[in-house]
Amino acid sequence: MRYLYHLPLSPVCRKVRLVLAEKKLPFELRVEKVWEPRDEFLELNPAGTVPTLLEDNGLAVPHSGVICEYLEEAYPDTPLMGTTLAERVEVRRLLAWFDEKFDAEVTRNLAGEKFMKRMSGRGHPDAALLRAGYANIKPHLDYLGWLAEHRRYLAGANISLADFCAAAHLSVLDFTGDVDWQRAPAVREWYARMKSRPSFRPLLTERVSGMTPPDHYANLDF
Repeated sequence: MRYLYHLPLSPVCRKVRLVLAEKKLPFELRVEKVWEPRDEFLELNPAGTVPTLLEDNGLAVPHSGVICEYLEEAYPDTPLMGTTLAERVEVRRLLAWFDEKFDAEVTRNLAGEKFMKRMSGRGHPDAALLRAGYANIKPHLDYLGWLAEHRRYLAGANISLADFCAAAHLSVLDFTGDVDWQRAPAVREWYARMKSRPSFRPLLTERVSGMTPPDHYANLDF
């Protein structure tokens, strides 16, 4: 059995889950509390981070970016990185945008403070970071809206890893009720198409103790 060590409501873990499901690769989830280091897990990934993928043959693949590149090379029948050099550049550019810039400016300040901090026992949310997250998400939604208005999918005409990466981040923020969908109707339309995919639906049924998502969260039509 293929195992994915993960944390609930982690966007990078959700991104990998979406890629595995989109490529129709069976896997079993294992929650790994990275703030409680385990020797067995550190043997798989000395960095002690999730996601970490453990293949049937014993190969351990750490880090979401490495995992996605590995899955693209090992299971190419469902390509998610584009077909031309220009498309691959754009996919990688948007991956960096969401997993680095968007994550630092928005996701960590909102979901990180509201959920991950509490889950790891690091105290209460920092009000200043929450304010920064709420301010930062607005221009990001505007940029996402521009992409969604001018392209069928974020990186171009075809669905790609960039779409799953962005949707993973938005799904976490939507769970905590922090996405103003009225601000960017084109983003809402694109996201509705994403969460209607069979690969996405298991994320919408996931729940976290002590937190209840908005009513529209699991509604495929909003």
